[in-house]
Amino acid sequence: MRNNDGMARRIELLSDTLLTALVFLGVYAVKQSELLGPYAGLITTPDYFSLLLMIIVIWYVTMGFIHVRYRYASKMAGVMVMEVFKGVTASTVILVLGMYIFKIVDVSRLLIFLFYGVDLIVLIAARLIMQKLVFSKRSDYFNRYILILGSRATARELIELVHRQPDTDIKIIGCIEIEREDVGKTVSGGVQVIGTMEDLREILVNQVIDEILITMSLNEIENSEWYLSFINTFGVTVRIIPYWYIRKFMSKHASDGFEIENFLSEPALTISRGQEKKDALLIKSIMDYVLAILVLVVTSPVVVVIFFLIKIFSPGPVFYKQIRCGLYGRKFPLFKFRTMIPGAEEMQDSLSAYNEASGPVFKIKKDPRIIPYVGTLLRKVSLDEIPQFLNVIRGEMSVVGPRPPIPSEVEKYELWQRRRLSMKPGITCLWQIQPGRNDISFEQWMDMDMNYIDHWSVWLDIYIILKTIPAIISGRGR
Repeated sequence: MRNNDGMARRIELLSDTLLTALVFLGVYAVKQSELLGPYAGLITTPDYFSLLLMIIVIWYVTMGFIHVRYRYASKMAGVMVMEVFKGVTASTVILVLGMYIFKIVDVSRLLIFLFYGVDLIVLIAARLIMQKLVFSKRSDYFNRYILILGSRATARELIELVHRQPDTDIKIIGCIEIEREDVGKTVSGGVQVIGTMEDLREILVNQVIDEILITMSLNEIENSEWYLSFINTFGVTVRIIPYWYIRKFMSKHASDGFEIENFLSEPALTISRGQEKKDALLIKSIMDYVLAILVLVVTSPVVVVIFFLIKIFSPGPVFYKQIRCGLYGRKFPLFKFRTMIPGAEEMQDSLSAYNEASGPVFKIKKDPRIIPYVGTLLRKVSLDEIPQFLNVIRGEMSVVGPRPPIPSEVEKYELWQRRRLSMKPGITCLWQIQPGRNDISFEQWMDMDMNYIDHWSVWLDIYIILKTIPAIISGRGR
């Protein structure tokens, strides 16, 4: 389990949730007893069983989202403590909000306060105890013994990497080479070539080997497929280290995700920035559909009023459809309430001298093409964007994401700026919640979109959605 981060994380989440449930039951029992003197006792109105179920769900989900990657053998006690503090604090805040939303009233505030403090102490203590137990198992029995196939640059770098880890449990037995004359050669840090491929059987039989790292090209090994099958009969884990150029790329681009997947029936190394966020992206999609349907239902009376206002103040259609660029440049029709007079697009060239925006974007503070009164009002409070929730339901947009550009703008992008198309466009985004969003330069806009893509999370989306509400109420749109 120590080498399987996913398994370790699941066990850790389950233990955190179980301990939290036990803490709640313990605090509940103490509060009902006479131990707290004048502060003891609980009224029977609240359904504490439902509260416990809420706690189990909230803690499991939240502690799964708020975490950093670490190994218990790394002496990162401070990181673990901070992780638990953030997880328990966020979970407690969500619990209190849930109690308010579901109208679970008359719950003892002292009970919640005690539960928060004790849970924090218990979970931190559990992590530190586990850390202590891991470090107490430092005998040779618990080491991982590694045999390396190859002795060139990649093998040397791996050996040096291991030796730079003072608390590692990895012990390198030696290296295997193809040519007999390489036997006895020192590779790095005292690690030597201890045999050739012909000696592999004897080494596996007589030595304790947990893993084999293959650092040479499989093309160099005669009958490499047979050797892989042979090693497999021993049940030894084999790790094939990629050639140096792809390995260097992978180490430099650690934010990218690397997976072995099937392309049709063939295995392929997949490189993608979103590999580790597939579950979170699924949650984002569910949120998009739920919010889009909810907004369209809630705003339906407003939509009717807007429909008649546009008809009264300007001839022509109520809805405006414009081709925009979506995910990876896919073109789709974006829907809005029409806020400009008919033929507004054809007038843009004649107004280009008045453009106040930098880059390929076109903006004028007092655009003469806007429908008087109605168009100005709809833009100011962003009500013209409501039909875009139809784009969300159609799967062309998300609620949060970089704003979808028009194709003529994309044609003027620099190469690095096209990366903003690597995420589904949204109705709101980071720059739209800024106080002076209308005065943000094109370069700042791009930087914000790139920052959103690089640091995206479900929590960031929720933050942007919550910040969008006061931005709409304050009427910052133009």
